[in-house]
Amino acid sequence: MNSEKLVALLKAALPLLESCRDELRDLDAAIGDGDLGITVAGGAAAVVRELEQVGHFATPALVLRQAAGSFAAANPSTLSALVAGALLAAAKRVVDAPELDRSAAIDILTAAINRIAERGKALPGDKTILDAMSPSLEALATAPADPVQTMELMVSAARSGVESTTALISRRGRAAWVGERSIGHPDGGATAYLRLLEAIATAFAGAAQRH
Repeated sequence: MNSEKLVALLKAALPLLESCRDELRDLDAAIGDGDLGITVAGGAAAVVRELEQVGHFATPALVLRQAAGSFAAANPSTLSALVAGALLAAAKRVVDAPELDRSAAIDILTAAINRIAERGKALPGDKTILDAMSPSLEALATAPADPVQTMELMVSAARSGVESTTALISRRGRAAWVGERSIGHPDGGATAYLRLLEAIATAFAGAAQRH
C-alpha cells in the first residue's frame, strides 16, 4: 500500500469512526470524565482535514506523522498523546519506505503497542487499549493474505479482547480511579480501537467490491 492508497483508506474509514462519538461519550461517562467521544471524533475529523493537504509524493511515514500531529492538536488529552506517540513510533519504524506490505503493517502495530505500553505503563490485562490491540496484532501476524479476511480476523480478535476484560477492574488511566465501579464496563480506549478496526474493515471491503 502506497501513501495514496493509505490516504484513501483513512479518508474512507475515519468518518465512520466519527459516528461513534455518542457511544464513546456515554461509555466514558460511566467510568471516566466523558470526553472520549469528543477526543476520538474530533481527532478523526482533524486527521481527515489534514489528509486533504497531503501531496502525491508523500511517503506512508509522512502520512502517519501528519496524522499524529493533527490528532494530538485537535483535543489535547491523555489519549491524544498516546495515539500521537503511537503513530510517531510507527512512522519511525517504516522510515521512508514508499509502500507498506504485511510485514510493515506488523511492524507498525508492534511499534504502536510498545509505545503505548511504555508511556501508559500498562500491560495486557490492565483493561486498557492494549487488550484490544495485542490480540489484533496476533491475528494480523497469522492471517491469510487477503486483506478483507485479515481485517475481519483482527476485528474479531479485538472484540474478544474488549469482551474478555469487561468484567475486570481497570488498573490504568482515569477509569482506575473508580476501582470496582469499572467492573462490567468495557474499556473506552479498547472500544475506540475496536471501532477503528471496524471502520477500516468496512473501507477495505468497499474498496475490494469496487475492484
